[in-house]
Amino acid sequence: MTKYNQSGIVRMIRMTSILCFFTAATMFAMLQHFILTIPHLPIDDGKFTDGLVVATGGQARIEQGLSLLSQGRANRMLVTGVGKGVSRTSLKRSLTLTSEQEKALECWVDLDFLARDTIGNAQAAKRWAVANGLNSLRLVTANYHLPRARSEFQRALPEIHLFVFAVAPPDLKLSKWYQHWPSAKLLFREFGKYLVSLMRL
Repeated sequence: MTKYNQSGIVRMIRMTSILCFFTAATMFAMLQHFILTIPHLPIDDGKFTDGLVVATGGQARIEQGLSLLSQGRANRMLVTGVGKGVSRTSLKRSLTLTSEQEKALECWVDLDFLARDTIGNAQAAKRWAVANGLNSLRLVTANYHLPRARSEFQRALPEIHLFVFAVAPPDLKLSKWYQHWPSAKLLFREFGKYLVSLMRL
């Protein structure tokens, strides 16, 4: 190998290393921005909406949605992505509900069994909103899930006024996520899904 070829390989390796470094630095900066913009406390503007949509993934989401519904913050609620065999009766047994929340569950809650992911949640919400003539919805989901869920819902329901309520899981450590492996793993996974969602725009 000639000296010229060797210098060319060295330059290529150097340029590749620089590119990898800046790519990694950019991805880390994007991850940090994603984490910093996740709300630490519930987001709630207090406005009334025609309907509530709870994207399943944690019992606290359903309980929070029922709390909003029992307060008269919406006319109806959809719980989307529940497993087969789930019913209002089984939800009452598994959740810690007040009498007002139980009444709201019995009277004004619909269950969707088809959705298997966030895109499916958004499609189910669209069908439900059209069937019930709803013009505004409030999405109730976990704070770390909110950026991706809001993106998918806005894409699926461009004609609907969309509001959000972010539920903050007590075991998610946002301030020192890098010291808590379960939180770090969850945030890495959600950040990756969020990037894929953005690429679908």
